[in-house]
Amino acid sequence: MSVGLGVLLAAGVALGAWYVVERRRRRTSPMAGGLHADRSLPHQKEWELYHNSFSLCSKKLRVCLAELGLDHASHPIDLIETGSYENVGRRFLAVNPAGLVPVLVHRGHPIYESHEEIVYAARHAGDRGRELLPEEPEARAVVEHWTDLASLVGDPLAATAQRAGNCIPGLTVPLFATMVRYIPARRFLEGFLFHPDKRRPLFLFALKVLGVRRLPRVTPVRRLVERSRDDMGRHLDALGERLEKCGGPWIARERFSLADVSWVVVLDRLVEADWDGHFWGGGRRPAVAAYWRRLTERPSHGQAIVAERCRELLDGARDLATAKREDPGLRAALEGA
Repeated sequence: MSVGLGVLLAAGVALGAWYVVERRRRRTSPMAGGLHADRSLPHQKEWELYHNSFSLCSKKLRVCLAELGLDHASHPIDLIETGSYENVGRRFLAVNPAGLVPVLVHRGHPIYESHEEIVYAARHAGDRGRELLPEEPEARAVVEHWTDLASLVGDPLAATAQRAGNCIPGLTVPLFATMVRYIPARRFLEGFLFHPDKRRPLFLFALKVLGVRRLPRVTPVRRLVERSRDDMGRHLDALGERLEKCGGPWIARERFSLADVSWVVVLDRLVEADWDGHFWGGGRRPAVAAYWRRLTERPSHGQAIVAERCRELLDGARDLATAKREDPGLRAALEGA
């Protein structure tokens, strides 16, 4: 055996051994939603939040905490869209073995899944929490129904007809394609090696290679965007009807609630991904347009969403708007115009 071949074999064995050891250190497993009182994490404050600036569910929880006035320690965690796969690193997997953000920690005990987290936070926030999550059966039913409609549940690419939240991933695909352009290709390697769902890093890397202008040529992607767009239109029609019927200004009439906390992030993502003109611009859906303006006037929108926008999002949103402006065919393909 030549010296060169021996070195290569030794290097291969060393890399294989490293991967086996590192994989064991980064074991992932699904975690049920809700409070895990059996798990204790290091903490400095009563409330702590592990979150990502771009993550829709992280935004929802940040808005909720801002509305409740709950002081908390902030632990930003990168996803590949915002720079790296910190969510599958050993440090964060000790917080959530599923590798998902956000995680709310109360007195050292983690709560998983954003819907469970906002409900938990409201139930532990006294009178202000009872405003966001009313106890009266009729008002509670309205809040729970509209909160569920805005939630992303299960497979993010399925059930778009049932929930507006499940339409968001498909409608974010063009924005993903422009954002990941700024992420070096080498950073995807960690996702290929350690992400629990290999489809996600593969899909995002494919978007990086493809670029936004060629998206409509990929039939499955085009159909996903079309289905998400058409279903979101129906959800927004229903939202407008609800606001007009109840008289607003909020989904539960005069009461700003968890339903509005959930919908502000849905509408904000539509703005980030340049869908607002399509869905409520030019006089379309005036009740939704007015509702969006009211939401942006609340301090929680500025504190929990605007102040958290990352450079990758701002650059990606700019590039997406430019591409649609310069290429009317791309806009027509995405928006169905």
